[in-house]
Amino acid sequence: MQLKPKTIVRASVKGTAETHSRTLLEVRDLVDVSDEPVERGGANEGFAPTEMLIAALVSCSNVISHKIAAKHGIDIAAMTVEADYSLDRRGVTLQEEVEIPFPDIRLTIRVTTSASEREFEIVQRDLPKYCAVSKVISESGTDIKTEWIISRP
Repeated sequence: MQLKPKTIVRASVKGTAETHSRTLLEVRDLVDVSDEPVERGGANEGFAPTEMLIAALVSCSNVISHKIAAKHGIDIAAMTVEADYSLDRRGVTLQEEVEIPFPDIRLTIRVTTSASEREFEIVQRDLPKYCAVSKVISESGTDIKTEWIISRP
């Protein structure tokens, strides 16, 4: 008898304010910190919350691209994902509410693969469909543009 995997799961993250800018984060059995840079009153001991969001997009792009590739038998020998973005700081500096805090994000994804251009199009097409972080950010109004730079071994 095969078990059906859960399609909706509940999860939690606990954040403890250690200072005005440093948050101790607990997820599963892992601990991390978020902090602001020194110039914004922090101790620079972790990613700022806005940087964590962009880092989550980078990480999700990596994980989901690899899952899509594996599903279709496409190899990814190497991959880097870089994000260049704009942040409208009026909101986080309490000047005024901002509708779209991240107006644009440009992802540059460098991949080494033996797959043909046509075969790899599946990964390129499906990434925005299945990356949950990308979907949330896009639905908030952010324009995400992705440039794929593909090389062959």
